[in-house]
Amino acid sequence: MIGRFLWPLVGFAIAIVLWSIGVQHLEARTPIAAMFAPLETGRAFVDMVGGPDIWQHVLVSLKRVGIGLLFATLVGVPLGILVGMSKAFAQAGTPLFQLLRMVSPLSWMPLAVMVLGVGDAPVYFLLAFAAVWPLMLSTAAGVAQLDPNWMLLGRSLSATRWEVVWRLVLPGITAQILTGVRLAIGIIWIVLVPAEMLGVSAGLGYFILDTRDRLAYSELTAAIILIGLLGYALDYAARFVHARWLHAVPSDQGR
Repeated sequence: MIGRFLWPLVGFAIAIVLWSIGVQHLEARTPIAAMFAPLETGRAFVDMVGGPDIWQHVLVSLKRVGIGLLFATLVGVPLGILVGMSKAFAQAGTPLFQLLRMVSPLSWMPLAVMVLGVGDAPVYFLLAFAAVWPLMLSTAAGVAQLDPNWMLLGRSLSATRWEVVWRLVLPGITAQILTGVRLAIGIIWIVLVPAEMLGVSAGLGYFILDTRDRLAYSELTAAIILIGLLGYALDYAARFVHARWLHAVPSDQGR
């Protein structure tokens, strides 16, 4: 039990030591590197989280994450079900989906701004585009793992295709959808910061640019650490929901 908490602390301690050594070597090249030191960053972090400004940016970013994930779910889950249930659709659409999946979401930034304008709309598009693929692939994998006898049972009871999807498919693949959500959150969180550099006036990406322009490098480093902590918290929440679902349903339904 003690080791569960001790080893992570050891890992963080080693990282901080290596961080300090790296800053000391960089100071020989550029004196400004001292502003990245752990002690200066720690002071800036305490001051930053103690004020209201950063949390306004955090709330804006979390709202964008939620909306982007919602759009991705509304598109990715139905596409995944279609890919898993329709062989013709899978053969026709999979090459296109794989091609689009391999395009970096940030490549669409100029087009997103040109078509959707400056503001939240292009950010939502980029986040949703980044998150839709893990949701689609996880959903399709879940459909492929369903027991075929369930489908036969539904057809023998004269269930419509919608009833089969709603009452058999979706309950049977919820665990896979939650896995896709967890993967999507990780990708969204990575894309969020550069996406929020598209002319918006709030958000963590905007805050990073603002600290750079103000030459507040210790605050910039503190903001990077905060982004990592928030991302870890979001991933932990997704893992918690996934684990609770697996324990809440029978093993044969969770598959």
